[in-house]
Amino acid sequence: MAVPSSISSSEALALAPAQAARTAGAADRYARQTAADRPGMAQPVPVRPVPQQPWGRILAFVLVLLALLLAAWEGYWRAYGVTPSISNSNGLWAMQRRRIDQGEGAATVLVGDSRLFFDLRLPVWAQLDGERPIQLSLEGTSARWTLEDLAADPRFSGGRLLIGVAPDVFFSGFPSRAEAIRYARKETPAQRVGQWLAMHLIEPYLAFDDPDYALATVLARQPWPERTARRLPVRKLAMTENDRNSYLWSKVEQDQAYRDIARGIWLNHMQRLPGDPPAREDLKNARQQITKVAAAVATLRARGVQVLFVRLPSNGPYLAYENRKYPRALTWDVLLKESGAPGIHFEDYPELQGYDIPEWSHLSYRDSERFTAALQGIVQRKFWGPAAPHPVPQQGP
Repeated sequence: MAVPSSISSSEALALAPAQAARTAGAADRYARQTAADRPGMAQPVPVRPVPQQPWGRILAFVLVLLALLLAAWEGYWRAYGVTPSISNSNGLWAMQRRRIDQGEGAATVLVGDSRLFFDLRLPVWAQLDGERPIQLSLEGTSARWTLEDLAADPRFSGGRLLIGVAPDVFFSGFPSRAEAIRYARKETPAQRVGQWLAMHLIEPYLAFDDPDYALATVLARQPWPERTARRLPVRKLAMTENDRNSYLWSKVEQDQAYRDIARGIWLNHMQRLPGDPPAREDLKNARQQITKVAAAVATLRARGVQVLFVRLPSNGPYLAYENRKYPRALTWDVLLKESGAPGIHFEDYPELQGYDIPEWSHLSYRDSERFTAALQGIVQRKFWGPAAPHPVPQQGP
């Protein structure tokens, strides 16, 4: 039985010349086929053959070009002074957070913002205390969010908790990196594998892999003319290791131009921009944050966790700004009273003063080591005493 043709009469008229051209060998071998080229086929699909090309050589050329471009980008940032560092990603934070879930619920845990993150050196603390703390501080983020996460986890019990307080971040409840907590709760096996691969195979070797030097980030911080007043993004300030031991980047200390950029960003953040809440709301919000922190601390202390607040050093315009916006008597003193937990304020201890703070907010590399030793001495002498020895697992027969 013959199948009815789906072509129109006009297509049929055009069919004969096309067939004649093909018979004569004059047809373009890469010409797009149409319904007129396929008589008798219902709903014909147009086909364009792939031209014959030296695909192997093309692939090799693309790979070589890619390697050259990556090498040029890497060389550019190396010349600028960037060196490889582990990215302080949500996955890296989650790795340390899981230590509590995996049996270290009685450990010393550090919770705070970038000051406790950069200024407290884990190796120095471990050498003096006998125990390496779990670093859960998050830069630009109030400790409140991690405190509430720990308060909701009964596995954190009987440990010791050092809470960093940088007034403008802590008393505002700023949540810049709080998504790390949600990420840790929902991290997939594939994400864990990706984190391991990145921190072992990529980040230790490639300087340009740092998020601050990604092409999109570099373009976003260019001073485009159409931009209005805005908060400037914080630039790279620290180097981070696998266990989140961090310290101020040497470029901030040694490069005056880069240090001026960091200071300029802090000055920008001290300004009130259109859309910011009025100044009278600052202390009202601070009291709300104190109430929420005190509730989390009460839960932790009920489980035997020793809690200690610490106000780390700042100086210059940054210290003046913090004292003006969040006066000590109306914030720090109220925090200690409502939480019932003790605190260490750097202004109360001569051994916590007089350190080098290049951009007014974080200690230099060398001084962070001296500061950690001084702080640990105060903590041990006046508050916690030496770390309790952990039980040694019994060996089977």
